[in-house]
Amino acid sequence: MAESPERTTINTSPQFPASDPTRAASLFEQSVAIMARLRGPGGCPWDREQTFDSIRKYTLEEAYEVFDAIERRDFPHLSEELGDLLLQVLFYAEMAANEGHFSISDVLDHLNRKLIRRHPHVFGEEASRAAGNQADVDAAVDGSADRVLQNWEQIKAAEKGSGTSTGGVPASRLDSVQRSMPALAEAAKLGSKAAKAGFDWTNWRDLLPKLAEETAELESEASSDDPARKAAVEAELGDLLFTAVNLGRQLGVDAEMALRGCNLRFRQRFREMELAASRPLEELGPAELEDLWTAAKHKLALSSAAESRP
Repeated sequence: MAESPERTTINTSPQFPASDPTRAASLFEQSVAIMARLRGPGGCPWDREQTFDSIRKYTLEEAYEVFDAIERRDFPHLSEELGDLLLQVLFYAEMAANEGHFSISDVLDHLNRKLIRRHPHVFGEEASRAAGNQADVDAAVDGSADRVLQNWEQIKAAEKGSGTSTGGVPASRLDSVQRSMPALAEAAKLGSKAAKAGFDWTNWRDLLPKLAEETAELESEASSDDPARKAAVEAELGDLLFTAVNLGRQLGVDAEMALRGCNLRFRQRFREMELAASRPLEELGPAELEDLWTAAKHKLALSSAAESRP
């Protein structure tokens, strides 16, 4: 596929030098060539058989492995995992090129233009316009991250056009929140978008009665033994989770991160229970399990406090 005729030259500031752009470009070119060979005639039979549908599950896995390496600050592993994630990009781009849709050059061109278009305060308003910016924003952000985000949203909105969908039906401001996101992240995004329209709780304390209300409604539905109420129970549990996510947003806490932290603590405490138990957990009664759980929480809390001391 022919490359886009217009290109924007990027002048990197000497204050922020790239690690080694020449070597990186050479290695990236090699990666593209390797991927083309794997998918080409005489290449790897497995790679040649793959489709967008067959490898998409690996993309999600690789993204979460990157996430996990970042959480653990395992930088050697992170370097490897980022390579695996980049492989997914190369794989999709090569398959798209094979089918005549686009090439990796188009992917990079779109990315470069977007970065320049949405950063007029860095590359200048003229370069931003040349890269396709149609929004009238103030590039003098004076070091304010909030003003950068405001400009970003305005430029992004201008990219999407007039804000109407096909058929003349007005588009919702929530349409930009992808349904493909993890549910907790989607809930936080939806709440954030609605808040920009003024539809939000004034203070995080206002959500505490709402949590109690949703809990009561869940209890009411769950108290029924009628199997037909399962959908209603699911709906009420969803309302409770949505409210909890928005409480986190009001408190400046990412619900996904909060739950991941909880999951990690549960893993650690359960492991302590397994190690401390004199018999298999399955053979213990509720009181014994509760004692083990309490002891595990106390032990790990003391360990964490000791590690945090200077």
